[in-house]
Amino acid sequence: MPMKTVGIRAAYMALAMAGTAFIALPAMAEGKLTVSTPQDPGSWDPIDTFLVQWAAVATNIFDGLTYRGPDLKLVPGLAESWEELDEGKRIRFHLRKGVTFHNGEPFNAEAVKFTFERLLGEQGAKGPQRSNYVSIDSIEIIDENTVDMKLKAPDPVLLTKLAGYGAMIVPPKYIAEKGEDFFNANPVGTGAFKFVSYAPKVNIQLAANPDYWGGAPKLSELDFRFIAEPSTAVAELQAGRVDLVLPPTIPIGMIDVIKNDSKLELVSVPGPTVDALRFNTKSGITADPKVRKALIMAVDRATIIASILAGEASQIASFQGALSFGYDPEMKPLPYDPEGAKALLAEAGVKPGATVQIDIRGNDATMNEVAQVIASYLQMVGITATIKPYETNVLLNDIIPQGKTGAMFQQKWGGWTFDYDNTAYSMYHSGEKWNPYDSDPEMDKLLESQRPLTDRAERERILKDIAKYAADRALELPLYNSNAIYGINKRVQGFVPAPDTRLKLNEVSVN
Repeated sequence: MPMKTVGIRAAYMALAMAGTAFIALPAMAEGKLTVSTPQDPGSWDPIDTFLVQWAAVATNIFDGLTYRGPDLKLVPGLAESWEELDEGKRIRFHLRKGVTFHNGEPFNAEAVKFTFERLLGEQGAKGPQRSNYVSIDSIEIIDENTVDMKLKAPDPVLLTKLAGYGAMIVPPKYIAEKGEDFFNANPVGTGAFKFVSYAPKVNIQLAANPDYWGGAPKLSELDFRFIAEPSTAVAELQAGRVDLVLPPTIPIGMIDVIKNDSKLELVSVPGPTVDALRFNTKSGITADPKVRKALIMAVDRATIIASILAGEASQIASFQGALSFGYDPEMKPLPYDPEGAKALLAEAGVKPGATVQIDIRGNDATMNEVAQVIASYLQMVGITATIKPYETNVLLNDIIPQGKTGAMFQQKWGGWTFDYDNTAYSMYHSGEKWNPYDSDPEMDKLLESQRPLTDRAERERILKDIAKYAADRALELPLYNSNAIYGINKRVQGFVPAPDTRLKLNEVSVN
């Protein structure tokens, strides 16, 4: 507890004991929480990003029509209720009354219409979010507190998609007056916390929104510090300058450091995050599917999980975890088979000494270690791998989307909808940001065919077919589905770990 606060409390206590009346301290006087997050998204506009670290912060600034918390259950957000009409091709939303944006602007049907027309229009086309919402045809205002969302076709995942990222409701007048660039760095929403300041690559500071429709937060301040270096983040946690370290910061090798500190606690929960090394399928030796399969077979993923990840992950056969709708428990990974890998490489005409480059996020300490081990496995089958680390934003915003990677590149994906469509469409459909090399009409057809289906079983069958097809083509080397690991100071109360790191911290308090 800060000495200044102790002094104030002591003074008030003395007055009380002397029988002097006084006004009690505000409940939020000590309510500052400092959070370490490994990445600055660079823009706080909901339509600009897919990054989990954006959502970890922005879930506190913005609201969607729906909300999905750590228990993964979908509940009302800015819409008090909704009803699906016209066989799923129209959804009527009944909006909360009396809600205002942080700048005082009213939340109403006009704001909903503006948000989705902006997302689906020219501005949204500049970012990666629009493809998730293309089933929306139009927004019709029924009255100030009611809107109809008309769909081109039923979208079984839409209500979940409305709980995050691009569907966060934004203020029309504020954006019109201040401009897009200003909004990127000075976000305004209806959430539990208001924006205070943003220092790129340093921190973003938020303050409690006492008028929040869900009730005033228990914290008065939130400070998200961008700490890319894992050892620094853990050191700051140990020193008490950080209260909470978010995934995926904490390296497996530092788990015991946290567990052995009496002031700290480690919280680990299964999450949606999967890691893979994806392939350049367009050029170089990895343009050949035989080579891609050989590289997969050359790597002992089970041993990597046991030895490097300390069991804090599970092996995957497709680019999704067991919590994902579309996951097929019968699907097995290609086996570790170095001799089989050598035979496939020889069959493909790849001679010993051939080289590949593996691009990774430089601040991902765990992947740095994993990549070194993968390089050793590849060396054993005659492939020389070099590892090239990038600053995360450079890798994600320049290198991968522009198709400037090496033969293999790290892809870490949150799959926050817990629906394989969210991952598969982004990774495999022609023209998508995260699919810079591949264009496969058969895959496109499969991806498009499942999106409008309301038959849950049929849709699940197609999603499983998509996973099998991607595996048959060996589009990536699937590595693991990792747990979400949080490091937390025990003075933090009421914290509930979110599997997808989308943290809404209005119920958290600090001692």
